[in-house]
Amino acid sequence: MKVVDLGRIPYAEAIEDMVRIRDERIAGTRPDTLILCEHDPVYTVGRTRGADQNLINTGDVPVESVARGGDVTFHGPGQIVGYPILQLPPHRHDLHGYLRGLEEVMIRTLSDYGLKGERDERNTGVWVDGRKMMAIGIAAKRWVTWHGFALNHTTDLTYFERINPCGMNSQLVTRLADHIDPVPPREQVIEKIVRALDDWWQDWTLVAG
Repeated sequence: MKVVDLGRIPYAEAIEDMVRIRDERIAGTRPDTLILCEHDPVYTVGRTRGADQNLINTGDVPVESVARGGDVTFHGPGQIVGYPILQLPPHRHDLHGYLRGLEEVMIRTLSDYGLKGERDERNTGVWVDGRKMMAIGIAAKRWVTWHGFALNHTTDLTYFERINPCGMNSQLVTRLADHIDPVPPREQVIEKIVRALDDWWQDWTLVAG
């Protein structure tokens, strides 16, 4: 799996890169690729009906409608955002299973720091002590995945107070920095995410569904 770290980049520019890489993967001219980045502040609205009603007071922060599943969320500095561009093999044409796999990747990553990441029956993502730390919103074209996950690392959580993130109360959002002292550096967390994703992907795709 090729890893591309775009650093901090405006959301619209990252989408352009993501679409280009996705289309190259569909055409078979690029291997499976994980895009990593950090966005300038932006609110994104997914395809869930009525999602825009969860925008409360976005102020001067731009709002983008996006092709992923899910509701409203925030992206900004201090997040680790990952967009896996992966070709799902024929025996794994299962987007629900893939989404649960991304949750598993983050659960494994957090366990390396002694944190118990959990799923919530009503909401996607990964939770720690009853608060959401990682959000997920995925899409696929011709069984190539795009969009992905956002881990709150050192994110300014006050941005979430301007929305109902994923339709929830903003107080249900947390970040890694509030659970680990000292806060692990971005590069270290990314290294653990990449390793966990690669391990899970190899296992999931090699075993027939």
